[in-house]
Amino acid sequence: MHEKSLLIESGKKLLHEGFTVETWGNISVRGDDGLVYITPSGMNYDNCSEDDIVVMRLDGTVVDGRRVPSIEHGLHRAVYAARPDVHAVVHTHPIYSTAFSAMGKNIPLLIDEAAQALGDEVRTAPYALPGTEQLADNCVQALGQKANACLLQSHGAVCVGRDMKAAFKTARVLEMTAEIYYRIRAIGGKFIPISQENIAAMQEFMANRYGQRQSL
Repeated sequence: MHEKSLLIESGKKLLHEGFTVETWGNISVRGDDGLVYITPSGMNYDNCSEDDIVVMRLDGTVVDGRRVPSIEHGLHRAVYAARPDVHAVVHTHPIYSTAFSAMGKNIPLLIDEAAQALGDEVRTAPYALPGTEQLADNCVQALGQKANACLLQSHGAVCVGRDMKAAFKTARVLEMTAEIYYRIRAIGGKFIPISQENIAAMQEFMANRYGQRQSL
């Protein structure tokens, strides 16, 4: 699917699957051409067209598009620069994940799905104003080289993947894990940690042996 049409479809998904409200949140994809395709600033996702998508280089130079890009384009570009494995970034504002971000709390890999999809403990990046270089730096530090998601203090979550499908999977698993963690804490319970050995085993299985094998 062409990058621009992919972003239009993904923006509607972001809104209608409850990952954000109104015009908040933003999405980008790194194309095969190495360029960053990103949603415009402050536009209703239902009304966006391919003409509204902004295309830029990693250094921030706009090469196509008449709109102002998302205020968080620096964050997206910083993630791509730091993580060659990432080709899609989804910045979400979901309820449970954002609640933990507002407390500055990390979300551990407390269920199998989280261990398989999130890569590492989901850390909360220190607060910085939206659209700033400091926020971008904090996000990159919180993601590190292994995690597929991080929280931005009082500002939601950033989920990444090798493609858009993987980034949205990360977003769904993160919010499910955050809700489960919230419910455990709400009843005064404590989760039983999964061992690092078992986490590593599940991640290896997902990476190399999960799903249907390609026929020869």
